[in-house]
Amino acid sequence: MPTTESQPLSPTLELAIDLMARPSVTPDDEGCQALMIERLDALGFHTERLPFGDVDNFWAVRGHHGPVLAFAGHTDVVPSGPHTSWDTPPFEPSIDAQGMLRGRGAADMKGSLAAMITAVERFVAAHPEHHGKLAFLITSDEEGPAVDGTRAVVEHLRERHERLDYCIVGEPSSTERLGDVIKNGRRGSLGGVLHVKGVQGHVAYPHLAANPIHAATPALDALVGEHWDDGNAFFPATSFQISNVRAGTGATNVIPGELEAVFNFRYSTEVTHQQLRERTEAILDAHGLDYRLDWTLNGEPFLTAEGELVEAAISGVETVTGKQPALSTSGGTSDGRFIATLGSQVVELGPLNATIHQVNERVRAADLDTLSEIYEAILVHLFANGEAN
Repeated sequence: MPTTESQPLSPTLELAIDLMARPSVTPDDEGCQALMIERLDALGFHTERLPFGDVDNFWAVRGHHGPVLAFAGHTDVVPSGPHTSWDTPPFEPSIDAQGMLRGRGAADMKGSLAAMITAVERFVAAHPEHHGKLAFLITSDEEGPAVDGTRAVVEHLRERHERLDYCIVGEPSSTERLGDVIKNGRRGSLGGVLHVKGVQGHVAYPHLAANPIHAATPALDALVGEHWDDGNAFFPATSFQISNVRAGTGATNVIPGELEAVFNFRYSTEVTHQQLRERTEAILDAHGLDYRLDWTLNGEPFLTAEGELVEAAISGVETVTGKQPALSTSGGTSDGRFIATLGSQVVELGPLNATIHQVNERVRAADLDTLSEIYEAILVHLFANGEAN
């Protein structure tokens, strides 16, 4: 096992490096979950492997009474791209002279998984008869379609009427320093694909054709200019963005017969996805378009505005770092959107996100040890005081 310049690696860094060395590109797990399960079984967790489709998942629980806190995360990573673009091989993790742990998954999110495991190991050793239940909800399908991963496990738990009070998702939430941001919610994501029908023809004879680009442009402009809501104290105003527009044959003298526009709403809790759909269709209808609209709800907004978990997370960061974190709902979606549907309090707390999905992904190695201490402090805040005799 590699060492830093002055001392052997900590248990958290040893585990992070072991996980990162496994090229678990979505949906492949490459033995990461087996490694985690082995550690959890040794602590007395009851583990269920829950494969759905090509995706590996597991749900592990320790304890028999009290509220349930789950650590949630994913063992899959995004593709590395050409290895020649990396300064060091993406699946040969290493710590450089500046103390940076380099490799795919360092930040997103094998570093967090290692910190979760070692935090629980220390907590259980100190509080073997702790109050509450500890759980892990782990998937290998967060970076991909996200259909047979956490979403499927949550539905399985819902069918069994499983309780899940608190959930810490290890997504990289920090921006400038470890623990400066805790994500206590996320905006909803609603996607649409608009197909506008026209009549193909020769550009010299426009009276014999109907140009869908000309017809759709005013409607798309109206959607861009629409004021959807003002947001609120936790969420910015709803955003509408067109990401792709396709039409035409490539020839300069042919009026296209159809236009396709792909768009997305990132929306607040001030509006529902059904309201967004209805208002969008009303604008399109007002412009007299011949259209078809296909909708995809990627996730509804969730918010943990206050409660025991937010209090414990803030306390944990302050106890370990001496700094007060900020609460934020910025960024994209995460698997927290599925877990929140169980009525759970959900926060995201993890390392810096500056290099996620990039070439040369990296985090400060020392940050993972600090993150593990923060997770342990949260457990102490929630469960140590109620330890059974």
